[in-house]
Amino acid sequence: MAERLILVRHGESVGAGGGRLHGHDDRPLSPRGREQARALAVELAGLLSSGESVCCVVSPLQRTLQTAEHALAGSGLVVESLPELVEVDVGDWEGLTFAEAVARSPEEAERWASWHPDFAFPGGESLAAFLKRVGRVCDDLRERPQQTVIAFTHGGVIRTALCRLLGLDARSYLIFDVGPACVVTVRMHGELGVLSGMRNTSA
Repeated sequence: MAERLILVRHGESVGAGGGRLHGHDDRPLSPRGREQARALAVELAGLLSSGESVCCVVSPLQRTLQTAEHALAGSGLVVESLPELVEVDVGDWEGLTFAEAVARSPEEAERWASWHPDFAFPGGESLAAFLKRVGRVCDDLRERPQQTVIAFTHGGVIRTALCRLLGLDARSYLIFDVGPACVVTVRMHGELGVLSGMRNTSA
């Protein structure tokens, strides 16, 4: 089983910011995002030791693939695309701010804010399905035979995975500040882990 999971959020993407919801839309990195991704190469090199067995997985969306490409340039590490790592599908709310979602669908927005168990994004993924998917991917990464697993993914996935890996209620996901190009390290001890590092890389 993996001894350490390194969860990396993609760099800033085109059109990001302003609190807008971005899920399955396949947008590339912005120029700033590419700088952040290149800065990750130094960050990750410092975390990896020589001779350590490493497995790299990535969400198949452009912003994560491009982040992994820049961050691992010259490392020789092979990256496996893992569809389960994609961000939650926010459906019809893609590109909206929370305030705009409230104005459009006040009752649904309230159900989301309160994490109602039956909530589903209009035209998108249900909360239950997302939590189940993240749970499956956490089990997958934890059971990999390599000592360290690096996963390039998205903010919502990382926050939710941390709740699962640290034994927290899923409603606690907002306590984690996971900005663009953030690197989170979890040391695994059986089924649960310990948060051993969280760094928001800026460029």
